[in-house]
Amino acid sequence: MLDSFNDRWALVTGASSGIGAEFAARLAGLGMHLVLAARRTDRMNELAESLQTKHGTKCHIVTIDLSTLDAGEKLVNAINELGVDIELLINNAGVGLIGEVSTTEPIDIQQMLNLNINTLTDLTYRVLPGMLERGHGAIINVSSVAAFQPVAFMGAYAASKSYVLHFSEALWAETRSRGVTVMALCPGVTETEFFEVAGAPGWLLKHSSQTPAKVVRKALAALGRRRQFVVTNWKDYVMTILVRLATRRTAVNESKRYFRQGTKETNETADQTPSTPSPDEQNNS
Repeated sequence: MLDSFNDRWALVTGASSGIGAEFAARLAGLGMHLVLAARRTDRMNELAESLQTKHGTKCHIVTIDLSTLDAGEKLVNAINELGVDIELLINNAGVGLIGEVSTTEPIDIQQMLNLNINTLTDLTYRVLPGMLERGHGAIINVSSVAAFQPVAFMGAYAASKSYVLHFSEALWAETRSRGVTVMALCPGVTETEFFEVAGAPGWLLKHSSQTPAKVVRKALAALGRRRQFVVTNWKDYVMTILVRLATRRTAVNESKRYFRQGTKETNETADQTPSTPSPDEQNNS
């Protein structure tokens, strides 16, 4: 499958940093041309210039707030104006929020769900029919290991990632016989800006993590095997199995210890919690 990507187009959302930027770099190395979509134009310009110099990659940049309800429509309209067919869609843009219900702004949760669920779903349904008509293409929807269980203090986020996992697996079953692969990518803790944006600054320094390069390498290898989902760290994969063996009460109670302290720190320093989630930060936890 990866051999067929040369000289074709990929759309990468949340492409200005972290896993999104790493996907862009890896795909450019495979000979793909790129549409990069995020809010931070300066970072995307810098990335596009680098990839064009190194790989001769054509890059189109779409500056857009992907957390708005009509973001998917606007982005696809912009791509249609370019006159290109998307061979690979990387639905990477996402955000997380960590905190107690009493200190969380409902508008922030709404924006997070718009980004993590609505825009991802809308883009998938707008891009997928063209792939099916052509008989080839792929979509990677970035989920999380949090998708496999409820997680206290970030319940809406974990639920949104569970949606992404189940949605992607369903489409994998529907489309695999038609030359198209839809895969859920479920990374664990990754060295991105996620925890800073989510409201737990410093959390990443206290826990083991993986690099975006490892996540993307594992993702593309799994896509080449046409997997329906992939967990990029073997310890995280074992955890997903143990969660299924435990009672649901045990699983959710155990999750409380991961973010209880981070929640307290967030409540004491409210200025560190972003008022508006950034769609450029990928959700890995």
